[in-house]
Amino acid sequence: MTARQIAADLPYLRRYARSLTGHQARGDTYVRATLEAILAGDAMLEPSFSSRVGLYRVFQSIWDSTGATLEPDIQPTLKPDETLQKMSPANRKAFLLTTMEGFTVGEASNILSVSQDTVVRDVASAHVDIDAALKTRVLIIEDEPIIAMDIEALVMDLGHDVVAVARTRDQAVAMAQAHRPGLILADIQLADDSSGIDAVQDILASYTLPVIFITAFPERLLSGERPEPTYLITKPFKPDTVKATIGQALFFQS
Repeated sequence: MTARQIAADLPYLRRYARSLTGHQARGDTYVRATLEAILAGDAMLEPSFSSRVGLYRVFQSIWDSTGATLEPDIQPTLKPDETLQKMSPANRKAFLLTTMEGFTVGEASNILSVSQDTVVRDVASAHVDIDAALKTRVLIIEDEPIIAMDIEALVMDLGHDVVAVARTRDQAVAMAQAHRPGLILADIQLADDSSGIDAVQDILASYTLPVIFITAFPERLLSGERPEPTYLITKPFKPDTVKATIGQALFFQS
């Protein structure tokens, strides 16, 4: 691993360290300890891994081996995210690595030195924690009754409240104004040939909330002609995908 590679990956490692510890100064302390171990030759970098995976692996080994106790008296300079800090360390690590840092399950298992099944289990457990902590009111924009019922059941299984199901653009805007949901799940093609995209844009003009598009026409959203959505699920969808995406959307919005 070259100094240039470390420099390129360092901002991302600092982000991860701060989120993992809940403190800016404490997170940076672990990053500094990681760099010192590498420079001193005390940490072995696995050549079979990418430079970023190798760097995170060394960091994680140091964090785990010290029991997260380096400089425990440092006063926080960032307000810890209560939802993250209430998670178990295993759930928090797996969630941050696969969601915020964008590692695959395989890469996360290498960083954490655990099996891929363990990573999958811990991420699923983290989403349960998030859903419980971030309960909200959900507006569903979907013109197919059976699909709307399926989505509603998924949302309710997670403990959220469905405030309304809209079948047209006008209904969606009116229901959003009336109920002020905390999350929208939207299709694109609606009952009267109106657009779920236009409905969402009308709603977001008034206030900000996360939106997940669930559609059989992803090309209409990924055309590059307008701002593209952060959260996009293609029909036919898998229930676990919808549940996981709801957790991510609510977590990062908070």
